Amino acid sequence: MKVKGGYKAELDLNNEQITLAKKHCGAARWAYNYALIRKKANYQQGLHTPYAAELHREINVLKRTDFPWMYEVSKCALQEALRDADDAFKHFFRRVALKKQGVFQGKCGYPKFKSKKKAIGSARFTGSIHVYPDAIQLPRLGLLRLKEHDYLPLNKKVGSATISEKAGRWFVSLCVHEEQAEPTPATGEVIGVDLGIKTLATCSDGSTFANPKALRSRLTALKRASRNHSRKKKGSQNRRRAQHKLAKLHARIGNIRRDALHKATSQIVAKTKSSDERPRVIVLEDLNISGMLKNRRLSRAIADGGLYEFRRQIAYKARQAGVAIESVSRWFPSSKTCSGCGTVKEELSLSERVFVCEACGLTMDRDLNAARVLAASV
Repeated sequence: MKVKGGYKAELDLNNEQITLAKKHCGAARWAYNYALIRKKANYQQGLHTPYAAELHREINVLKRTDFPWMYEVSKCALQEALRDADDAFKHFFRRVALKKQGVFQGKCGYPKFKSKKKAIGSARFTGSIHVYPDAIQLPRLGLLRLKEHDYLPLNKKVGSATISEKAGRWFVSLCVHEEQAEPTPATGEVIGVDLGIKTLATCSDGSTFANPKALRSRLTALKRASRNHSRKKKGSQNRRRAQHKLAKLHARIGNIRRDALHKATSQIVAKTKSSDERPRVIVLEDLNISGMLKNRRLSRAIADGGLYEFRRQIAYKARQAGVAIESVSRWFPSSKTCSGCGTVKEELSLSERVFVCEACGLTMDRDLNAARVLAASV
């Protein structure tokens, strides 16, 4: 079967390449904002809303006289940014239509202007892209060295490449079209997974995955770095240094959380193991994450765990490994139900970490009991 795979690697750029990369990101940001201005003005006047191809022809005429700096960057950055603006408006009007029907309840998300004060941004390239074991060649940017060798796929069709910056580090992301064999259906035991705050995930087979609590363990340092940044004079070199330090700390927290999630989901799915060792079904609760985040006492701890990202990773990794995913209703009392006799307790406070069944006398860790109940529910 044909699938689209994503690969991301860090670049090793020199100062000249960093300057050129920033120019491409700036050109993409300018093109996106130009598209928003033109579309909004025409829409308000009742005129035809120009699409990406029409706007690109306008820009080609303007750059000869008004914007000569565009000749320094690849046309791909401008074209892809204009297409992104088209997609942004398409999804906005789609959500507006759904909201009128009463199907969609959230914000419609009108496209906003991109500011270089918030982030450098990104630029996407198509066309002539060549991948080597230790480098990648992009239009106009040329040959860029990679920090990690032999990771990006060779001799495969590359749909697009996107360069981006985060906390002073530059990355390239590839969208690769590749052929994958149909996964062999797994035949192992059913596994129930109970998600939590104290422990990230507890499985019915007894395995547990610790929550690194990346934000909580570095909250003091984050507050100090944020306070230090806010006290610096705007536009000064010291403020830029403080901003870079704060960005690095945010990136570090995100990397720790992402690493723990990937390790946990990969071990649960067991993609590299044989079909009889992989679980045939993984049972999860259909948690209302957005509703749980409204709890002012637990919202930070819930967000720090990354529960929604856990479900997303489990879903796509299970699909690649031939493992089925079953969701249990959020109203199912998995924590209050005894995994031994099935008796449901009327009251169970969050502070009670040990489940004790008054009917059969079963005594077990609360999360392990819930995970076994989930596994037995299918």
